[in-house]
Amino acid sequence: MNTHELSYRIKSARRKKRFAIKDRDKQLIQLDKRSRELWHQKRHLPLVPLEQPYQRGWKRFFVLRVNAKYGVKADFYEAVLAKINTVVHHHDKMFKRKKRRKWRYGYEVEQQSLREFDTYSWNANRVGLTEEEKACFIRIEIFDVRTRCVDVKYVFAEPWRYVLKIKPHIVTHIRLIDVDIERELAYIEGYIANHMLSPRINLLTRGKRYNYKRSFERLRYINKIKNIPRNSRKEAYLDLET
Repeated sequence: MNTHELSYRIKSARRKKRFAIKDRDKQLIQLDKRSRELWHQKRHLPLVPLEQPYQRGWKRFFVLRVNAKYGVKADFYEAVLAKINTVVHHHDKMFKRKKRRKWRYGYEVEQQSLREFDTYSWNANRVGLTEEEKACFIRIEIFDVRTRCVDVKYVFAEPWRYVLKIKPHIVTHIRLIDVDIERELAYIEGYIANHMLSPRINLLTRGKRYNYKRSFERLRYINKIKNIPRNSRKEAYLDLET
């Protein structure tokens, strides 16, 4: 064995450090993967009925208005409501929250609205809206003065068809608890928290900018043509020029 071949086998200190960091990153990726697997198993554990159901606060949700239940399109609006309904839980039946007013606290009723969609959610259409149901939504553009951008939202055009209803939140089932899953999850979360590994794991698994990114369009880069279906007629494009 000559000296040239021996030099290739001997690892430099910089190379050893790089390999150590690479192996450590692989361990963190596997740790995050195992954590997500355990959470998936925990969420899919079966529900066990309670012998004595109990009330846990109140819940508020939307229902179809009484005079609209007997209409011709009642079933259609019920199907739309199942996809855009929102549920809010509260310990008080009045659904009030504290609000500070001139050095003293007051109470006001919490506002609740139907589900709204940003541009990404609207295009992804994970709730399964049909073309007829999409026609019931309107596109709203809100200009943000600070960012100089336009926030795009798709909102249901006829919210007056639904009213809020308050009911007691009765707990009738409880999810089964697996001791082994809880113990391993507690160990992984404690290990990550004690060694402050969350930033590094987020960098390795989700990218550098791991935060909620708002769906907006720059005011000067809005493309009006991309929102027109490809099978539209010629007049749809000529209207943009006027």
